[in-house]
Amino acid sequence: MTDTVFYLDCWFTGHVQGVGFRYQSASTAKGFEVSGTVQNLADGRVYLRAEGEEAEIRAFYDTLAEEMEDYIRDVEVKTGNGARSCQGFSILT
Repeated sequence: MTDTVFYLDCWFTGHVQGVGFRYQSASTAKGFEVSGTVQNLADGRVYLRAEGEEAEIRAFYDTLAEEMEDYIRDVEVKTGNGARSCQGFSILT
């Protein structure tokens, strides 16, 4: 496993807290080879970090966005390559 990975940072806006968004993210991640974290932010957004192979990350993101589309009003996305910072997929509080 390489220490440099593709990453996707997302900030979801909308009715994304209190609707199972974090749990759906973790459940969806089980179907892909991704690691990462998801957490509620104090400003009402949900932050998601996903790491792995680019194709897996993009497929994971597309699937999650489709599953939760009724709750998402907007999303800010940043991608790149960098050092691995996650092991497994965790819900942060």
